[in-house]
Amino acid sequence: MAAAGLTTEQAAELLKRAGPNVLPGEKPVPQWRKLWAELTHFFALMLWVAAALAFVADMPQLGVAIIVVVIVNGVFAHIQQERAQHAAARLRGLLPADVRVRRDGQVRTVHASDLVTDDVVLLTAGDRIPADVILLGAAACAVDESMLTGESAPVPKTGGDPAWGGTFLVNGDAEATVTATGAATRLAGIAALTSAALPPPTPLSLELRRIVRLVVLVALGIACLFFLVSLVAGIAWRDSFLFAIGVAVALVPEGLLPTVTLSLAMGAQRMAARNALVRNLEAVETLGSTTFICTDKTGTLTQNRMNAVQVHTPAGTIHVAGEGYGPAGSVQGGGQEAAAEAALAARAASQGRAVLRNGEWQASGDPMEAAIDALARRLSGSHGSETPPARRMAFDPVRRRESAIVGQDLFCKGAPEAVLPLCADVGTLVGEQVLLMASGGLRVIAVARRNLAGLAGDSMATPAEDLESGMELLGLIGLHDPPRPGVGDVIRTARQAGLKVAMITGDHPATAAAIAREIGLAGTPEMVVEGSGLPEDWQLLGALLDRDGIVVSRVSPEQKLLVAKALQSRGHVVAMTGDGVNDGPALQEADIGVAMGLSGTDVAREAADLVLLDDHFATIVAAIEQGRATYANIHRFLTYHLTDNVAELTPFVVWALSGGQFPLALGVLQILALDIGTDLLPALALGAEAPGKRVLSRPPERRHLMDRRLMVRVFCVLGPVEAAVEMAAFSAVLFAGGWTRGGPPEAGLLLAASGTAFTAVVLGQLANSFACRSATVLPWQLGWGTNRLLLWAVAAELAVLAACLFIPPAAGLLGQAPPPPAGLLAASLAIPAVLAADWVYKAAWPRRPRP
Repeated sequence: MAAAGLTTEQAAELLKRAGPNVLPGEKPVPQWRKLWAELTHFFALMLWVAAALAFVADMPQLGVAIIVVVIVNGVFAHIQQERAQHAAARLRGLLPADVRVRRDGQVRTVHASDLVTDDVVLLTAGDRIPADVILLGAAACAVDESMLTGESAPVPKTGGDPAWGGTFLVNGDAEATVTATGAATRLAGIAALTSAALPPPTPLSLELRRIVRLVVLVALGIACLFFLVSLVAGIAWRDSFLFAIGVAVALVPEGLLPTVTLSLAMGAQRMAARNALVRNLEAVETLGSTTFICTDKTGTLTQNRMNAVQVHTPAGTIHVAGEGYGPAGSVQGGGQEAAAEAALAARAASQGRAVLRNGEWQASGDPMEAAIDALARRLSGSHGSETPPARRMAFDPVRRRESAIVGQDLFCKGAPEAVLPLCADVGTLVGEQVLLMASGGLRVIAVARRNLAGLAGDSMATPAEDLESGMELLGLIGLHDPPRPGVGDVIRTARQAGLKVAMITGDHPATAAAIAREIGLAGTPEMVVEGSGLPEDWQLLGALLDRDGIVVSRVSPEQKLLVAKALQSRGHVVAMTGDGVNDGPALQEADIGVAMGLSGTDVAREAADLVLLDDHFATIVAAIEQGRATYANIHRFLTYHLTDNVAELTPFVVWALSGGQFPLALGVLQILALDIGTDLLPALALGAEAPGKRVLSRPPERRHLMDRRLMVRVFCVLGPVEAAVEMAAFSAVLFAGGWTRGGPPEAGLLLAASGTAFTAVVLGQLANSFACRSATVLPWQLGWGTNRLLLWAVAAELAVLAACLFIPPAAGLLGQAPPPPAGLLAASLAIPAVLAADWVYKAAWPRRPRP
């Protein structure tokens, strides 16, 4: 293999022969198995048993109807699950998967799937190793192999050592040659063994299961109770059984789970459209409960477009003005030659560069290092080739500095507190200058040099700490990273939403404080603490940090983990941002780990629940807004479903309490038609409701899905009103047709009355769908046409109603007939009655602002 790596032609030929560098896909589960699972879950099994009992009881029509319901519901749920999975797969495909390789003697960026054996890849700290490799050169490298070995400690690596695809380079820089790709990698073998592993259930799924099982148990309990009551009342066991089946079916929310899944998937898709990639659907709901955001500064609150604007050396201070990363710029002040020397030394200790692409100067690598490269070009006019370092001592969060040996000199750059103690003859004035520059919002880098001529021992093998002692301070470089436009307005929006915001950064405290003041993040009174001053006791740490606008500077990744735990111990739902290699534990510990999609490392993105495709703080708030909207949507269609259940159960209760003397207004088949034929589409439309205008003007929701407010609204207001109109319309048709209490109604009259009750429930649910769009705002204040999906769903609901009433086979199967004009008028009163009840409820129980 040549030092330049492969040629483009060689790589193309190898790719054609070996195939793309992708893991073999998991063996797909056959569609029939997925559908079978939807037909055999807890709900479905209960209905299968009911169908079997219906056949035993010589009620074949009921048995067939129940079987049809199970199949239709299973197919619908299967379709929704497939849609959700395809949506999640498309979203996961948005994650970057690029790698740097050396081809044709040049460094190029290719997709990881295009790697082939013998490719030379260039790796830096934070990169995922894209295939099995042998390290050619390794500078202070360590690899996290925990995903393969289970050992959490990074493994040191040197030249000649193997490294496995899927692991992470957590420290140092390396070049490596690819030895195996795709199915031939070690990771592929392990993936085949673990593909059947299932993730643990999320809090949302657990709560949904709790609600479902509770409702089913209640349904079965009431059904058994009414079965016994009807037997005691002298009703034949066949009719009693029919009654019990109807009660059970009336209370089971068959479409709840697929509706929740689709709502989460739609929320995730909407977040992706706003540059927020959700890596698991349940995180959508968790975002809606977030109460505390711990955000980094660089790239999230600022633009991450560094510009070196000031250089302080013993010869003086200069100010530099330039546009972007280009070499053109103006210089003011004395000591330009010394400043140029400091800039060139800092560039020698850096890897990022400013490059010209498509006529525009852009950052390649770390934007701060690209800005240093641009500074060196502006001060020295150096645009030629550079001497590659003989040895590089990479930056890490503990050392907080980076060094390189070029010729006989060692050049070092890093945080002033990490570099200045290693320099000789540094006076107090330097420290004052650091504070002065940082107070102006500049990120300050100290640059030093040591001549290694005459050094005893081999400089290639001497520990970095020994080489970096006794250096000469060349100067201080101040870099400015302007805040993102509008970030101050976003912070104010977050606070209106009841969110606390803290800046957690590795920058100098004065720099962090200056940026916090500039964007309006700093609290009142202003509070800035350093990582070294954080208490180790969780309770004390939580009490210290639990305030809006706090700035924590010079914080280590390990301390970010403690910050997340301390805030969680005080009841907060924490969103934590991160982009570095060592941020993974903090991102995993936080309720919502937020990684940077542009500047973040693969380690951080792998550990996160949410990836910001634009690295913008505003995207976090937008994702929280959509999370709240999704949580509210689950409340909406849960309210809608349960209200219908009240109306469906009421006829059986009245029939039972009358001892069978009052006719049954609805039959089992009618209830099944309501649940499957008319209710599902409006419920799905409610699950797609867009965020309301006030969703970020109130504190986050901290309640169970079935809370007291929902129960009161369903079982004390909407449900009883809908049921009352249903029974009143049914009774009005019976009495108008000459029925007298205690006697059997004429068959045609009962069919018309039952059709009237069916119509009343459908029209009541039509009004209920608009009422459920908000828990506080009236439908006409929202605008009748602002949810177009709901309009289409209501139109479909009315079409199904007409089919069930006026198509004779359908009406005959359901046991109903079209209502007479007076009955239709009575049934239509369900619309104003439900809307009026909703208006009274919202006026009597407004949402109270939380403290």
